[in-house]
Amino acid sequence: MFPLKDNNVVSKFAFWTIALILVNSFVFYLELTAPNPDDFISQFALVPNSVNFLKLDTLFPFLSSQFLHGGFLHIISNMLFLWVFGRNVEAAFGHLSFPIFFLLAGTIAGLTQYFFMPTDATPMLGASGAVAGILGAYMALFPNNKIKTLLFIFIYVTIIDIPAYILLFYWFITQLFSGVAAISLSQASGGIAFLPHIGGFLFGFLTAVFTLPHKNYLRLKFS
Repeated sequence: MFPLKDNNVVSKFAFWTIALILVNSFVFYLELTAPNPDDFISQFALVPNSVNFLKLDTLFPFLSSQFLHGGFLHIISNMLFLWVFGRNVEAAFGHLSFPIFFLLAGTIAGLTQYFFMPTDATPMLGASGAVAGILGAYMALFPNNKIKTLLFIFIYVTIIDIPAYILLFYWFITQLFSGVAAISLSQASGGIAFLPHIGGFLFGFLTAVFTLPHKNYLRLKFS
């Protein structure tokens, strides 16, 4: 399932959602055009076994890694999810709080990876953890919104409207099982880091529930 459009987008101008997409795109351009892309990634990506909480310079990658991406598919999928789900969440949090929430979600996501795999030497990068935080907040605030979704069933492809709570619950469960499986795999294998997605999602969900009680729309309708 691949989300394409929120059918209930708020009318407010999503300044920070657009700004974050532009910043991520610009950093990806710098990454592609760097004289040595590997050095560029090594400098700003989060490497758990390099973290030392007594040295501030080793903590900066918790932020900088959120703006790096591993390829075109990686950044396109992240920015699509940010665009589809970020606008309503930005409206709910407000323009001042939303960028702080985004960065905190990404930081919590990185800390989740560090907590479970502190000796991992694999560079971690991408906005996926921060975007997962937005998905969690969206789940709490707008579970009944319909999401226009591209659905693949073997060779059959169609576009259908799916309630957000179904789509996001499915997404979270797949991340949860993949994250549990990843703990037992070789840390040197690389690939997708699922644990940050789980940490980011839970942070976003709980933050929306406890900091936006007057905007909490967590009431599911099954009709």
